[in-house]
Amino acid sequence: MNAQTIDYNKLQRQVDAHPYPLVFATISGAHLYGFPSADSDFDLRGVHLLPLEQVVGLDGPEGGGSDTVEKEGVHDGIEMDLVTHDAKKFFGLMLKKNGYVLEQLLSPLVVYTTPEHTELKAIGKDCITRHHAHHYLGFAATQWKLFRKDEPPKVKPLLYVYRVLLTGIHLMRTGKVEANLLTLNQSAKLTYIDELVERKLAGPEKGRLDAADVEFYEREYGRLVSELEVAMEKSSLPELASGRDALNDLLLRLRLRG
Repeated sequence: MNAQTIDYNKLQRQVDAHPYPLVFATISGAHLYGFPSADSDFDLRGVHLLPLEQVVGLDGPEGGGSDTVEKEGVHDGIEMDLVTHDAKKFFGLMLKKNGYVLEQLLSPLVVYTTPEHTELKAIGKDCITRHHAHHYLGFAATQWKLFRKDEPPKVKPLLYVYRVLLTGIHLMRTGKVEANLLTLNQSAKLTYIDELVERKLAGPEKGRLDAADVEFYEREYGRLVSELEVAMEKSSLPELASGRDALNDLLLRLRLRG
């Protein structure tokens, strides 16, 4: 199967096999970021709902229940990596300036959805603060270290560096979550992004960089970090999230409904 083509029917069958009811399941990773290779696996992310008796009883998350469900490998002919969190855990992450979970929640690549998913997306906008910039600065620093560890340097971690920084800059300026690097670059206009993506899609042979090019990419990394820091300082986003009460109300309704 061509990784550029998303077989939603096969992914839906994986969702159907989940042990708990789901609030939503979306595609994250390289497909969401706009640069999936032919061999890219499918990163499925979502929220599940533990039964009430597991939440309040001894077998809940504190007693060894599954507030996180993980499944990876080749299933139904596709390589996938599924991770879902129980609603309480995911909602808590939404209040911790975690841009990663917001990207999953707002991913346009939807495999499974519910009315509560729509409600959660609306609440998610009230969980965005200027301090989400710290998430993206930290994420970019981690990816940059990974990029510098490889010899010869590889394109893939470098694309993650720039994707993360452009997402953070866009969020600080607009208050909107956008994870697709190609979409972000329509306004950023970084002349080297298209070539880097093409090299990544061409496979491992083209996915390596010359050591002489690293100096240029390091200057760009530093420039974009500074741009994100300035965007955070100038951002009109609030200091604190205002969505806590709405998240609590939704969680209670989901639990009591069962």
